Amino acid sequence: MICRMCKSEDLRKFLDLGFMPPADEFLRREQLAYPSTYYPLEVMLCRSCGLSQLSYVVSPEVLYRHDYPYEASVTRTGQEHFARFASEVTKRFELGSGDLVLDIGSNVGVLLANFKVNGTRILGVDPAANIVRIAERNGVPTLNEFFSSHLAEKIRAEHGRVSVAAASNCFAHINDLDDLMRGLDSLLTPEGVFIIEAPHFLELVRDIEYDTIYHEHLSYISLKPLGPFFRKFGMEVFDIRKQRIHGGSFRVFAGRKGRHKVEASVSKCLKDEKAYGIHEEPVLRRFADAVRRNRRELLGMLLALKREGKRLVAVSAPAKGMTLLNYCRITRDILDFVTEKSALKIGRFTPGEHLPVLPDSELLRRKPDYALLLAWNFSEEIISNLREYRKRGGKFIIPIPKPRIIP
Repeated sequence: MICRMCKSEDLRKFLDLGFMPPADEFLRREQLAYPSTYYPLEVMLCRSCGLSQLSYVVSPEVLYRHDYPYEASVTRTGQEHFARFASEVTKRFELGSGDLVLDIGSNVGVLLANFKVNGTRILGVDPAANIVRIAERNGVPTLNEFFSSHLAEKIRAEHGRVSVAAASNCFAHINDLDDLMRGLDSLLTPEGVFIIEAPHFLELVRDIEYDTIYHEHLSYISLKPLGPFFRKFGMEVFDIRKQRIHGGSFRVFAGRKGRHKVEASVSKCLKDEKAYGIHEEPVLRRFADAVRRNRRELLGMLLALKREGKRLVAVSAPAKGMTLLNYCRITRDILDFVTEKSALKIGRFTPGEHLPVLPDSELLRRKPDYALLLAWNFSEEIISNLREYRKRGGKFIIPIPKPRIIP
């Protein structure tokens, strides 16, 4: 096992969440009769550059090629976020009809659709065939491929150079980052910009967001290791913009060295990371202790409610929720079902615990006493959408960072 950024072999495990199935492996009823494959879910610290990464890489063919169920546009909060993203970037870099914007891991095309509205050319790349079909129906041209340096040469030959390449919630999914950077080097214009958006490891550690850890997220991104990694490819980070989405993300702007003014936000981010100590083993060991404590407290709360005769379900079925359910061993003896808005998940069963996924309307029909809110990062929107359930006496449980009940 080596660090995917600096290639050091000096890695140390600080968190072990056990063996789990892939978090987006939602099963059809007929698949329940077959065994699932479980993979280790451990996080390692590179003691050389500071990157945190998983110890085991599940094949991307397993994770993304087979009936992938995640749609980036399912929440209003997400839609508004991507609309602002496209508008701000278009204005800042004065993009026009001659500029090509590439989105790596473009999903259903929600980001690119907003760039299109802002007047740029667009192209998506995504490996999930079912998701690409949705993107194409949405008017977003998308290559059904994994991004690679070889594909980059093909894109350049057919579409020209790229003014902006985005990897929103995708950079952390890529194992061969060197090949990614070689592809970007061949694609980007001299003034071209590469934009990463990902959960910031600082917030993940500070707010005990361990459910953000699952097999798709190979790397847990912080700025410290990114700097030297980009320098290897003649690039540098020139700005950081913090984002509220997904429990605390950051938007990282990188370009060819010397082409863009380096903003004060870069040094501030580095100082914040150092001040909290997210690259130090004692801090990460305390984080691991807090994760175990959260499991005890959450499971204790749920079991106490069951002993009182309360009926419990879960609301929303994001990938992060599957880490929480499986790590905490929240079984069908505790939760009756999970509800969802996404048609790609309704009618299926959760990975691991095999909880049935039903539409949100079942909350009002079956009237459970408590609903564990798995997509806690969208809690305001979800609770607002389900206010009728709350009016009828239903209560929500927020699991992260500390389990609490919202009456």
